[in-house]
Amino acid sequence: MNVLISGAAGGIGKAIALRFLEHGHRVIGTDLAPKAIVHPNYSHEIFDIFSDPIPAFSGIEVLINNAGVQDSGRDIDVNLKGTIRLTEALLGPQMKSVVFLASASASTGAEFPEYAASKGGMVAYMKNVALRMAAWGGTANSLSPGGVTTALNRHVMENPALWQQIMDETPLKKWASPEEIAEWVYFLAVINRSMTAQDLIVDNGESARAKFVW
Repeated sequence: MNVLISGAAGGIGKAIALRFLEHGHRVIGTDLAPKAIVHPNYSHEIFDIFSDPIPAFSGIEVLINNAGVQDSGRDIDVNLKGTIRLTEALLGPQMKSVVFLASASASTGAEFPEYAASKGGMVAYMKNVALRMAAWGGTANSLSPGGVTTALNRHVMENPALWQQIMDETPLKKWASPEEIAEWVYFLAVINRSMTAQDLIVDNGESARAKFVW
C-alpha cells in the first residue's frame, strides 16, 4: 500500500516508517528535517504541515499523523491545525485507514497546557474523520502513548531522580520503545478492519494509577 507518515525523520515516526517498509509497503515520509531512511521504497518530503504548501500527493491509502511538537508555542498550530490541514488535503475514498499519534495527556490533562489541549483536540478530530470514512469502509483511530524512550525525553530518562519519580507512577515500571509503538500503529492501520473512532492508551498503566490509603 501507499503510506504517508508525517514526522518520519526520527523517533516514533522513523520506527513506524521502517515497520511499514519491512512489510513491503511504499512509504512517503514528511518532516522539517532531512530524511533518515535509505530504502528503495522510501521517499521524503520536507515541509511544515501547518504553513507550507502541501505537495500534490496521490493514491495515499494509509495516513499516519505523527508530526508534532511539545511546549513549543506552536503546539496547537502544528499538532492540531497542521494535522487537520494535512488530513483534509489527502482524505478521500481511496484512504483505507488513518492513524493519529495522540498522547495519554489527551485523557489525563498531564504535561504542558497547549500540548495536552492539542492532543485532546486531535482525538476529537479523529472521531470526526472516522465517521466520514465509514461511508467507504475506511477506519480512523488514534494511539495515545505515555512515555516513550525517544531522544525527546532524554532530559528525564538520564536524570535518576526524575526517572525514579516517573517509575513510581508507572505500574509496569517501564516505558514503551518507538518500535513497540510502531507495532501498535501497524496493527491499527493494516491488520485492523473493524475498530474505528477509538483512542488506544499505551502508557504502561500510568493513567490507571490510583493510590488507596486505608
